[in-house]
Amino acid sequence: MSKDVKPKQRIGQKHSRKRRIITWTGLLFACAGGVFAAYHYGSNTTPVTVPVAKVRNGEFVITVHTRGEIRSIHSEIITAPQVPSPRIVHLAESGKPIKKGDIVVEFDSAQQQQTFLETKTALRTADSEIVQLKAAQKITDEMDAMNLMTSQYNVERAQLDASKAEVLSEIEGAKNLITVDTSKGDLDQVKTTIKSHSTSNQADLQRAEQKKDKAARDAERAESYLSKMVLRSPNDGIVNILPNFRSAGSFGSTPPPFKEGDQAWTGAAIAEIPDLSKMRLELKLDEVDRGKIKLGDKIRVHVDAIPEKEFLADVDWISPIATVNFRGMGMTEKQFPTYATLKNLDPRLRPGMTGSADIVIESQPNTLMIPARASFLDHDKPAVWVQKGQDFVIRHIEVGKRNETDLIVKSGLSANEVVALENPIEAAKKAKKL
Repeated sequence: MSKDVKPKQRIGQKHSRKRRIITWTGLLFACAGGVFAAYHYGSNTTPVTVPVAKVRNGEFVITVHTRGEIRSIHSEIITAPQVPSPRIVHLAESGKPIKKGDIVVEFDSAQQQQTFLETKTALRTADSEIVQLKAAQKITDEMDAMNLMTSQYNVERAQLDASKAEVLSEIEGAKNLITVDTSKGDLDQVKTTIKSHSTSNQADLQRAEQKKDKAARDAERAESYLSKMVLRSPNDGIVNILPNFRSAGSFGSTPPPFKEGDQAWTGAAIAEIPDLSKMRLELKLDEVDRGKIKLGDKIRVHVDAIPEKEFLADVDWISPIATVNFRGMGMTEKQFPTYATLKNLDPRLRPGMTGSADIVIESQPNTLMIPARASFLDHDKPAVWVQKGQDFVIRHIEVGKRNETDLIVKSGLSANEVVALENPIEAAKKAKKL
């Protein structure tokens, strides 16, 4: 054989290649097994937390949730009296307790005191003028009476002289007749003058009496103004100073409350004295909830300022007419004002506090329930994940009504069984990704 011709196969080469293939194949399977074991056992050791809840018996309620404001059922409003330009010089402190008879607001009385003194002086002047007028009229009346008597005497004497005409000359008789006529004319003139004086005196006296009456009324009004300068609390309570709507402030801001030095106006509501023994919750129901609620429905109230206490109330008034609230941009909403009287009170409760209200429109006691989030659909049927040891199994159930948090279980579960609030498979997948 020539040395340039190489053999096609070396001795022992075929068996060596087979061994390498077998070796690499074994290593490949070993690696695959390691990866599978690492994945399998690693997943088993990953902690999976599934939130659960017990099936329970309890009261199932359907409620309408809304918010409202605490108000006193009976409140006394202290308003500015009908006096000219009432200016506040003293004002009780808002939020402080007050006793019956304590001063709530006091107005500046200096001007009214001056007016009262002036009207009293005018009244005394009018009295003096009437006395003087009556004295002058009495003198006039006496003079008129004297003139009347003189005129009557002259007439009688003239008539007496005229009766002597038979014994006197014709000329003297004619003179006496003329004197009679003249005396009668003088008498008529005196009577006319007396009548005129009487009418004038009556008119002057009426004017003086009217002037006195006006002065008396002015004095009485000024005295009544003075009596209204101090306003006192009609009962025990808490002072609530109300906003001054005529006070200048920035546009869109809430008007500030009245303060000392402010100029009030007749009828202005300055302060409120609420009766804390009777309180109610004032609500505004949305149009979609109005048809669900009726008079007498129970309400569970939680006041924001007293979160640890639950207040109970009953719906005792629902407005038959909706109010329209403008929300801007041409949007409006209709709401029905509603009142609910609180059954239990707290000394910390104050008018103006806000809180949430759950109006109970349906209640079923001793009902089997689960959280609504525990239920899901399996093949279009309601189902739950029921815990069995460390595992969870799917079980179909029959459900009834539901509210915002719970639903009624008619069949398929028993009390105290434990159900998952989350799909365990999804929880395991989330745990693997962490």
